[in-house]
Amino acid sequence: MTGTLVLAGTPIGDIADAPPRLAAELERADVVAAEDTRRLRGLTRALGIHTSGRVVSYFEGNESARTPELVEALEGGARVLLVTDAGMPSVSDPGYRLVAAAVEKDIKVTAVPGPSAVLTALALSGLPVDRFCFEGFLPRKAGERLGRLREVAEERRTLVYFEAPHRLDDTLAAMAEVFGAERRAAVCRELTKTYEEVKRGSLKDLAQWAADGVRGEITVVVEGAAESGPAELDAEELVRRVQVREEAGERRKEAIAAVALDAGLPKREVFDAVVAAKNAARQVPGDGKGLS
Repeated sequence: MTGTLVLAGTPIGDIADAPPRLAAELERADVVAAEDTRRLRGLTRALGIHTSGRVVSYFEGNESARTPELVEALEGGARVLLVTDAGMPSVSDPGYRLVAAAVEKDIKVTAVPGPSAVLTALALSGLPVDRFCFEGFLPRKAGERLGRLREVAEERRTLVYFEAPHRLDDTLAAMAEVFGAERRAAVCRELTKTYEEVKRGSLKDLAQWAADGVRGEITVVVEGAAESGPAELDAEELVRRVQVREEAGERRKEAIAAVALDAGLPKREVFDAVVAAKNAARQVPGDGKGLS
């Protein structure tokens, strides 16, 4: 019989948040794959336990190479436990490749649910939580970061991001540029730790606050775009939305269809607005020519 892959959540700060099953699974596992074996030793000491199975490292640098080895152990009947430094494996952490490989081999995959920075920040943000999407880390390069933000500029669900503290001010400034300076947001820092802090405000105000420097683990929660009915969108706004989607990589046809759907308008109306704007841009003042 094949073994079982167990994804185990670990505390994001307070060790007392460790799931009750975590200690038992650590002691039971035949193989423990850890993002950082030193952090794992600290965790087991804090829990007052010892691992009896083989401990191997499993991090971004060796994830591709080590996955086949772990799959082989699973095929041989081993119980493999995967832990990362904090939170749930595979959520912006190593794990996805191993899960995908195990699923492909029809190997059982289960989880020990645990703390999540995404859900904790969302709950503390004070922003709508009924619908949200997790965007992970934004690209480091400014141009790529702006492009990624433009892709979700009209997203109505609450957005959740991870960010490094030294890039937070630039990221918040980029968000203010793309989403609007007054869009509400929350910066959640050092969640469940001694110096936990949740700073709420507009993106403009938060960017100014972060300019002085921020430390710790950061999760950013941003309010979704406001819903707008057809009567609130003039031709200029329709064209702007199409341009935002085109800049994010969508073909014009798909961008027009998406904008029309969001606005509750016929595609022809959005298409006509785009064509009119294109013709107006080409027209030379005083040449006596009309729109073609």
